[in-house]
Amino acid sequence: MQPFRSSPFGNIPPVIKNLLIINVLVFVADYVLQGMGIDLTRLLALHNVQSPYFKPFQFVTHMFMHGSITHIFFNMFALFMFGKMLEMVWGPKRFLIYYFVTGLGAAVLHSAVNYYSLSSLQADITAFTNTPSPDLLLSFIRDHLPNASAGVNEFISAYSLNPNNASYIREATELTKKVYEITVNVPTVGASGAVFGVLLAFGMLFPNTKLMLLFPPIPIKAKYFVIGYGAIELFAVLMPRSSDNIAHFAHLGGMIFGYFLIKYWSSKGIGKYDKF
Repeated sequence: MQPFRSSPFGNIPPVIKNLLIINVLVFVADYVLQGMGIDLTRLLALHNVQSPYFKPFQFVTHMFMHGSITHIFFNMFALFMFGKMLEMVWGPKRFLIYYFVTGLGAAVLHSAVNYYSLSSLQADITAFTNTPSPDLLLSFIRDHLPNASAGVNEFISAYSLNPNNASYIREATELTKKVYEITVNVPTVGASGAVFGVLLAFGMLFPNTKLMLLFPPIPIKAKYFVIGYGAIELFAVLMPRSSDNIAHFAHLGGMIFGYFLIKYWSSKGIGKYDKF
């Protein structure tokens, strides 16, 4: 008789378990295929709607893509820690609906903000093309390429000394178009929007559950933890940093859509422990 050994996934609810497996498999596949010259990120990551690489299915597939070991580890760890309890009390179907609604909602808000930002960028390019000048180029670079290389700054200085030089004007126009081309094709990956939705739901359903922080190592109630995280994301949106490549609007989007979905369910008489 063989001794019984429980599966390492035995205590994990089915939706959480499958989400963990799929995310890890896609991450490994992305790494392997890169070595074969196949760019899975180009196909499955969420691109801006103005990008030639945008496909509607990316609103879903980007949720299973991650940029690094650290990125996937913290997302999956948070999904396991907070999502497990939600799936146990909601049931697999309701939790899966919630997960995808918050993930898709996060992607929609993120894409809408990027659409507006890219439209503004395009308008600035048009303004410079119509009336090119060193001052307009300098303003454009400060607004849209704050970490410009020394070579760009040297070019602006040279252009300022000879503002009517046709070669400088042509090069400056190409520079603005290059900035747009790079910006419009920046992809977004990760399950963070849905994970922030899960975090919000945990804080709403179990507000007084105590969590132990790592830094500093003190206990805190879930509701304050969620409020704190939300405040950090809001601050990051209001005070953006040029070096920040985190999709803060997506994080907020996951929490916003999660809040309204929970409120909608409550209005329909679906309580904390009701299951679909």
